[in-house]
Amino acid sequence: MKQEQIDALRHQPIPDQGMLIDGQWAAAASGQTLPVVSPIDGQQLCTIAAAGPVDVDRAVQAARRSFEQGVWSRMVPAERKKILHRIADRIEAHHAELAVLGVRDNGTEIAMAWKAEPGSAAGTFRYYAECVDKVNGEIAPTPEGTLGLIHKEAVGVVAAIVPWNFPLMIGAWKIAPALAAGNSVVLKPSEDASLSLLRLAQLCLDAGLPTGVLNVVTGIGAETGEALARHMDVDILTFTGSGPVGRMLLKASAESNLKRVYLELGGKSPNIVFDDAPDLAQAAKVSAMGIFRNSGQVCVAGSRLLVQRSVHDEFVERLQNIAASLRVGDPLDVTMDIGAVSSARQLARNQSMLARALAQGARLRTGGQVIAPVPGGQYMSPAVLDAVQPEMDIARQEVFGPVLAVMPFDDEAQAVRLANGTEYGLAAGVWTGSLSRAHRMVRAIKAGLVHVNTYGGPDITVPLGGVRQSGNGHDKSMHALDKYLDLKTAWIQL
Repeated sequence: MKQEQIDALRHQPIPDQGMLIDGQWAAAASGQTLPVVSPIDGQQLCTIAAAGPVDVDRAVQAARRSFEQGVWSRMVPAERKKILHRIADRIEAHHAELAVLGVRDNGTEIAMAWKAEPGSAAGTFRYYAECVDKVNGEIAPTPEGTLGLIHKEAVGVVAAIVPWNFPLMIGAWKIAPALAAGNSVVLKPSEDASLSLLRLAQLCLDAGLPTGVLNVVTGIGAETGEALARHMDVDILTFTGSGPVGRMLLKASAESNLKRVYLELGGKSPNIVFDDAPDLAQAAKVSAMGIFRNSGQVCVAGSRLLVQRSVHDEFVERLQNIAASLRVGDPLDVTMDIGAVSSARQLARNQSMLARALAQGARLRTGGQVIAPVPGGQYMSPAVLDAVQPEMDIARQEVFGPVLAVMPFDDEAQAVRLANGTEYGLAAGVWTGSLSRAHRMVRAIKAGLVHVNTYGGPDITVPLGGVRQSGNGHDKSMHALDKYLDLKTAWIQL
């Protein structure tokens, strides 16, 4: 990754974008569009189509038609595998283009986007390419004279609604296993970050994915997403985003065809530092980036820092100094540690949550200011709050911004109570030199992912999913395929 390479792409004109339906790029039936405004400098990049119910219906029909015709669902697994590998090849060939395009759209710092977006997406397609011919049925242990076969079959049409923070990474987590299982897909990116996924769709066509197997509709959630959620011919809906929207999608499913709905709904993840942590300096460094990377816009962000009282002051001072030293600015500048906040709307929410925390008695140790390293952009300095009480909103509600809430604890039992003291259960971190304590904490914490002596970095080989109000189902790993397969029993009398 070189600055010259990035600068050559940062001002490339972006044409107004259509939607991909049945292999063709098309405008919305209504002709309506939405502006794409970069959080880097507030400049409009282009427009995207604003899909309505008519467009969504066309996309779903195209997906259904391709599925029933078997152009993908009944393709020889070895051939599907080759195409998924070719998609990964094309992502890698367009790595720089995709990374810069995504950063212009959502403001993630380029150092992170380079690896987490096209780098991750290519790896995800390769992983699921290798899964295609390794999904087998089963033979049940039946009485003599009877044969019980358990088939694993593609479900049909999968609708995937993905967020703006890591569109390529999370989009690949949903598209690749759904395709590997033999399904057809209708993808709805966030209206705040659609560009890289629209480009990915073209790369999929170029790699030989049959027309109609992947369709992309763009637009606002309340119209485009709602139409997908209520469509009677969508078999599965998979979503990453907020809890309130997740509830709306469940309601839409209940009021339509009872499609299966899988939700990843974020969290308020605890990062717990014990006084026997093997390296407090390293723990502080990793913990700071565990909340502040991508301006805190990470589902698994360690937004609650629980520190054992005996090392609390020392550790918080270390982390405060790291936060204050982070360089916030133009996300396409390779020297920046933190990029832009994704939108003016999200920046306003960050500031509102911070003001409420201070009004409720929290103390601001550093940061929290709206800054303007690039005129017209959306930027905020990393904020560290201490004197946070468990009942405060900042300790219980997801901000999705660069705001860290710090709380002390005295012993392991109190750490567990605080860690489990919210409605969420997505991720957590534990820093300790005791292997026994690490295992106890992993068992005790209600979360789908627990880091030990690190924060962040689990690869595609392990699942990611939440418990409690952080959702259901899993992305990543072989387990993600379970969402996109039906079990069918054949009971045969011999």
